[in-house]
Amino acid sequence: MAAHLHILGICGTFMGGIAAIAKSAGYRVTGCDANVYPPMSDQLRALGIELTEGYGADQLALRPDVWVVGNVVTRGNPLMEAILDAGDRYISGPQWLAEHTLLSKHVLAIAGTHGKTTVSAMLTWILERAGLNPGFLIGGVPNDFPVSARHTGSRFFVIEADEYDTAFFDKRSKFVHYRPRTAILNNIEFDHADIFDDLASIERQFHHLVRIVPKSGRVVANGADEHVKRVLTMGCWSPVDAFGITDGWQAGEPDGDGAFEVLFVGQLMGRVHWSLLGHHNRLNALAALAAARHVGVEPSAGIDALKSFGGVRRRMQERGKARAVTVYDDFAHHPTAIRTTLEGLRQRVGKARILAVLEPRSNTMKRGVMKDALPPSLAQADRVYVYTAGLGWDARSLFALLGARARCEEDLGALVEAIVAEARAGDHVLVMSNGGFGGIHEKLLARLSARV
Repeated sequence: MAAHLHILGICGTFMGGIAAIAKSAGYRVTGCDANVYPPMSDQLRALGIELTEGYGADQLALRPDVWVVGNVVTRGNPLMEAILDAGDRYISGPQWLAEHTLLSKHVLAIAGTHGKTTVSAMLTWILERAGLNPGFLIGGVPNDFPVSARHTGSRFFVIEADEYDTAFFDKRSKFVHYRPRTAILNNIEFDHADIFDDLASIERQFHHLVRIVPKSGRVVANGADEHVKRVLTMGCWSPVDAFGITDGWQAGEPDGDGAFEVLFVGQLMGRVHWSLLGHHNRLNALAALAAARHVGVEPSAGIDALKSFGGVRRRMQERGKARAVTVYDDFAHHPTAIRTTLEGLRQRVGKARILAVLEPRSNTMKRGVMKDALPPSLAQADRVYVYTAGLGWDARSLFALLGARARCEEDLGALVEAIVAEARAGDHVLVMSNGGFGGIHEKLLARLSARV
């Protein structure tokens, strides 16, 4: 009989990915979450995974072989308390994945404050097009695959390597469990203020990752990022491929269609033709190409694959048009990501108006950490709308720095009405949040369509 896993926090992207991988590997999988809702609930049920809403202690009667615990679970959770009282076997999601899936694989891990999901999707697509059939677990939904995670017989596994903590009983970053042979360090900034005290503590965690890459492995590092360079000076025992600098992987300036040349130590490798925007995505491409080369994919083949790369949902995703107003969805929630996203859209739309709609939703943003960097990060927007519900700081005073360009609203309905009243034909409405934002995209499109 197949071993039975019961996964706590199963509807998160990462834990849902583990569920899918375990199911395809032959395990019996069930799970629970506080909110069981689409699309993850539909994906999991389609796989035959039974879901329970809530964390009731009565789930102890399921008697799984092991409880797999997501980092959303804390002490005081009634099911977790019952597991502890019963002395049952439990394990974190990252540790279970490492021990039961990754140990036999060549792991390619993508770490960094920004771009993890996009680079993971790019790298997976390059390996797929090269015929390597990689397994993967990505913290978003790549448009080139119907799922965000899969288990295959390939010896290659691509994983989005998050620096967030593993579980309430294991405060190490998730990525230290993965033992990568190829590790990408895309960039490092201060984030996750709920678990990290300062930038130095984050850099230490990244160095823990560097420490476990074997000398036969490869570190692919952003050579232009001062914090990445500082991590490497703490000690590195593996060869390093740098990108973003002239003596490593470099991207040329894009033409009017966004195409750009790829060079490696000054030698032309080819030209990428694609629809993605911004300097940050060109750097993402370089990181993916360098990592793919480490596992035998020639740069020319990687460049060819990127031409058909479909991107990732919620990364400058066009959600619809109404009355000649285009509405986009983007995951940007850190000042740097907000700035680069807006710069990329400005590159595409030229002088057309951009209406930026921001929900400061992450724990870092709600605490007001880096709040002073928000107004300048929105420089490319013609109008700024900020949803202020639940913030622990005075958003109105802060965004008053932008003058009449900015408007703050605590009520979502009022925010939607203000945007609709301002929007006119040819405008681009960019919605930025790391959550669902109350379905604001559909609300905006519906109200714009109904406008006389």
